Amino acid sequence: MGSLGAMLRYPDDIYPLLKMKRAIEKAEKQIPPEPHWGFCYSMLHKVSRSFSLVIQQLNTELRNAVCVFYLVLRALDTVEDDTSIPTDEKVPILIAFHRHIYDTDWHYSCGTKEYKILMDQFHHVSAAFLELEKGYQEAIEDITKRMGAGMAKFICKEVETIDDYDEYCHYAAGLVGLGLSKIFIASELEILTPDWKQISNSTGLFLQKTNIIKDYLEDINERPKSRMFWPREIWGKYVDKLEDFKNEEKATKAVQCLNEMVTNALNHVEDCLKSLASLRDPAIFQSCAIPQIVAIGTLTLCYNNVQVFRGVVRMRRGLIAKVIDRTKTMDDVYGAFYDFSCMLQTKVDNNDPNAMKTLNRLETIKKVCRENGVLHKRKSYVNDETQSKAIFVVMFVLLLAIVVVYLKANQRK
Repeated sequence: MGSLGAMLRYPDDIYPLLKMKRAIEKAEKQIPPEPHWGFCYSMLHKVSRSFSLVIQQLNTELRNAVCVFYLVLRALDTVEDDTSIPTDEKVPILIAFHRHIYDTDWHYSCGTKEYKILMDQFHHVSAAFLELEKGYQEAIEDITKRMGAGMAKFICKEVETIDDYDEYCHYAAGLVGLGLSKIFIASELEILTPDWKQISNSTGLFLQKTNIIKDYLEDINERPKSRMFWPREIWGKYVDKLEDFKNEEKATKAVQCLNEMVTNALNHVEDCLKSLASLRDPAIFQSCAIPQIVAIGTLTLCYNNVQVFRGVVRMRRGLIAKVIDRTKTMDDVYGAFYDFSCMLQTKVDNNDPNAMKTLNRLETIKKVCRENGVLHKRKSYVNDETQSKAIFVVMFVLLLAIVVVYLKANQRK
C-alpha cells in the first residue's frame, strides 16, 4: 500500500488503496492451476501489478489473450533493453521473435530480476500462446513481427528528428495500440471505426512518450551503454549532448527541453480521447482508460520539474488507486483529463520558450473535455488536493486532542 506519510497527507487515498489492495490479493488467488497459465499470470503480477489488476475485469478468453500479448511484448522489450547483448546477436533475435513464440523449446537468457525469469522460462508463455484462438494468435504474431523489425531498425539508428521519434514510438508502443484493437475485434466485443489505425497508434505514442520523458535518468544511466530516445531535433536546441541535462548548471535548459517534450506528447491527447470514446465494452474501456489517465497525470508531474533529471518522478500510489476506483465511464475520463490539464496549466511559466504552444494545447484538450463530458457530476482531482489538506488538519487536531486527553488522564492517576 502507499507510504504512511502519503496516507496522512492524502487521507482520502486510504479507501481506494484498501480496495486496490484487496483486488490485487483477489487476483493473485485466482491464478490458474495449469503450470503455463500460472506462470503467465504470476509473471504479469510481478512486471505490472496495476495492468494485471485492470485486465482482471475482462472475460477469461480475452484476458488470456491480452495477458499473453503483454508478456510476449515485455519479453521482446527485454531483449531490446539489454544493452549488454551485442548488436549482431540482438538484431536477429528481434527480427525472428515472432517465430520463437511458436517454439516451446525456445528461451534466451537476458535481462534482470523478474525479466530474466520471464526470458529463462519463456516456454510457458509459448505454451499459453499456442492455446489461444487462431484470431488472437494471428494478431499477436503480426504485431510482434512488426515491432521486432522496428526495434531492430532503431538498434542501428539514432533518434534524430521528431519524425524518427514518432516512428520509434510507433514500433515500441503504437503497434501495441493497434494489436489490442485487433484482439478486441477478434473477441467480437468491439467494432472498427474508420480512423481506428490512427487513434489506436496515438494511444500507444502517448503512453510511450510519457515513459521516455519520465525515464530520462534511468535510460541515460543504463550500463554498459546508455539508451537515448529523446530526439536531437528537440534537445539539440538546448545542449550539445543529451547527458548535459544531468548537470546542475544546465537545469534551466533541461527544464525548458522537458517542457517541449511534454508539449509534444500532448499532441496525441485528442486521438486518445477519441479512441476511448469508441469503445463499447465496459471492461475493455476501463482496461484502456486507466493507463491513459495515469499518463496525463504523470506528464503533469513531470512538466517544469527538474527532478526528472535528478531521480524518479511518478504518480503516488494512492492517486493511481483513486483513478482505478473512479474510472467507470467516458465522463470520468474527460473529467480526469480536464483536471490534470488544469493542474499542468498552473505550472506553465510564461517565460518558457514553448509556453504559448503548451497553453494552446491545454486549452484545446480542456475544450474537448468540456464539450463532451459532464464535468460537474464527478469528484475533481484538483479539488481533492485541497480537501485532503483540510481533512489532514482535522485529523491532526483530533489526534492532538486525543493525546491531550490521554496525558491528562495519566496525570490524574
